[in-house]
Amino acid sequence: MEVTVSRGIIRSFLSKLDEYLDIDAAIVGGGPSGLVAAYYLAKSGIKTAVYESKLAPGGGMWGGAMLFNQIMVQKEADEIIREFGITAAEYDENNYVIDSVEATSALIYCARKAGAVIFNSMRVEDVVLNSTTRKVNGVVINWNPVVRTGMHVDPLVVRAKAVLDATGHPCEISKILAQKNGIKLHTSTGDVVGESSLAVEEGERKTVENTKEIYPGIFVSGMSANGVSGGYRMGPIFGGMLLSGKKAASIIRESLA
Repeated sequence: MEVTVSRGIIRSFLSKLDEYLDIDAAIVGGGPSGLVAAYYLAKSGIKTAVYESKLAPGGGMWGGAMLFNQIMVQKEADEIIREFGITAAEYDENNYVIDSVEATSALIYCARKAGAVIFNSMRVEDVVLNSTTRKVNGVVINWNPVVRTGMHVDPLVVRAKAVLDATGHPCEISKILAQKNGIKLHTSTGDVVGESSLAVEEGERKTVENTKEIYPGIFVSGMSANGVSGGYRMGPIFGGMLLSGKKAASIIRESLA
């Protein structure tokens, strides 16, 4: 029985990994915007994988505000909330208060049930750049514990037609792309601008506005979108994150058509 358990896990995981070495969309970061994007992409038949470096997907939504596990979501995101089956209590004419654990669990569950595959504890440490077209067409993956401990272990490669940087505040993938390859991003400076300090309303608006393709084959959403283009931080309010994920799915879908 012991060998049966181990063999079943190894064979099924390797089969899944093998199947997802050539995909349509690679989403780097399993926070709220990445999970929402994964849901809408997978729902429309696009082969999608999410790479989350931490053990649990969900990003900053899990912790609520300073470990008070409640978050606020604007009513502009009502359609998304309903589609994911998240319970929302009306706070005022513009906002809902939502249990952060329920919300995060719903995003993970719905993305997976829509057909997106989630690889947790897996770190994207680089992108694949086509030497002829100079377009991003894949990601370089390794186990997060390997990267964090500095072990000299070579990675694997996944081919992807589109890559979404949903890594949040660090904008990891966008920074790697710009710094390693000396290219210009679609931003005001041609580089990662960096996020500004907290301003809730403007931050929420800019999160959605800054969700875009910043270089052929690479897109940004959520706080990565704001960090890359110089938008504001917004704190524990998540309507912009959800709307950003849905917009990212839409523009990626259009790019793949």
